[in-house]
Amino acid sequence: MTENGNNEQLKVHEASSHSGTRYWGNVEVIEEGETYRISRIEIKPRHGIKPQIHYHRNEHWVVVSGVAKVTCGNEEILLCRNQSTYVPSATLHKVENPGSIPLVILEIQNGEYLGEDDTERPYDLNLVKPAPES
Repeated sequence: MTENGNNEQLKVHEASSHSGTRYWGNVEVIEEGETYRISRIEIKPRHGIKPQIHYHRNEHWVVVSGVAKVTCGNEEILLCRNQSTYVPSATLHKVENPGSIPLVILEIQNGEYLGEDDTERPYDLNLVKPAPES
């Protein structure tokens, strides 16, 4: 197989490794390049993505359907269909679906590095302490 063919297979594998079912919903990578990734994210009613932070990428979220409760830094906002928000790098953020229908978001990640090892969660950063066990 040609080197170009190997690169295409690698891109397909990388995209599919980011796609899939999660406990809170589903992620489908629509398109991916060296410095960007576009995904369709569906979050189940009354579920959300845990708080996280990325240092090498920014994210743009556009609500396609449902309502998103977005926390970005110290700001919390509600977004409806056709509204969007920007998540700068190095900012703690999360998104929740407070509604009773699935929340669908188009996410555009843009940055010099898109690897999953650039995702940290508050427990990893000691920003949130787990509750003591009884």
